[in-house]
Amino acid sequence: MAKKAFSEEAVGELAQAFRLLSDETRLKIVFYLAKDEQNVGTLCKTLHLAQPTVSHHLGLLRMGRLILNRRNGKQVIYTLNRDMLKCISAELANYLPEMSRK
Repeated sequence: MAKKAFSEEAVGELAQAFRLLSDETRLKIVFYLAKDEQNVGTLCKTLHLAQPTVSHHLGLLRMGRLILNRRNGKQVIYTLNRDMLKCISAELANYLPEMSRK
């Protein structure tokens, strides 16, 4: 079965996601959020980084729609946007040749 031709929009969206995930700190944040939702303070302790640094990376991931946030009182809780990651995965799979089973 032939794969569909790629669109410039899809390539742009995939490239943006991969740019965001190419940073080691942001990739670690994604891995930690895949396990459980977290607030900034917890991520700072886990990553051994200052709050402004972690907040900067969280902001980039949020703008890229890879993570979501919600308020819980004064705290902001971050979660992985699993729907977006599934879309990225599905979009990428549309353009790759099928893998043969061995």
